[in-house]
Amino acid sequence: DAGKEVKERFTDKTVNELIKACYDMAEVKTGALIVIEQEIRLDEYIRTGINVDAILTSQLLINIFEHNTPLHDGAVIVRENRIVAVIVRGNRIVAATCYLPLSDNMELSKQLGTRHRAGVGISEVTDSVTIIVSEETGQVSVAQGGRLIRNISSTQLREVLEKAQNKKVVDNNRFRQLLKGRVKHEEKTGK
Repeated sequence: DAGKEVKERFTDKTVNELIKACYDMAEVKTGALIVIEQEIRLDEYIRTGINVDAILTSQLLINIFEHNTPLHDGAVIVRENRIVAVIVRGNRIVAATCYLPLSDNMELSKQLGTRHRAGVGISEVTDSVTIIVSEETGQVSVAQGGRLIRNISSTQLREVLEKAQNKKVVDNNRFRQLLKGRVKHEEKTGK
């Protein structure tokens, strides 16, 4: 792998931490809404929340979504459209408890609550990938491009996240060979 550079939006460790947190919360029916920034910056939504700026770990995510913690304010969920949402940029949680737009898509099931409508809403106006953990059912869903895929497995979530990761391996060997050639040429010509 010498001479190869990996370019990605977030690391494999972040993917693993996201999956672990989502399914740990699903198991105990802790609701969660995690918005992962892609190309379109989410600054206007980040400004509506509380700055966190911390490396994403499963334990931190679980703590944010746990009831009766400072960043979790369940009382305002319906009344003000303020959702206990986390916005992720790269490998960091940048903000929590952000205002998100609610989808008014009439095709969404009436059984879905504000958390799901906000997850779909943000995916309608940005290219974000949004993970929703249902407090009622413990199911994990993903909203992307205005579409909601419900009750996905951890394997399916990994596929979605790996695609969003946009991982590319860049081969720098050609550049290094050009540099080596230049150095050899300079040595032959006496510098």
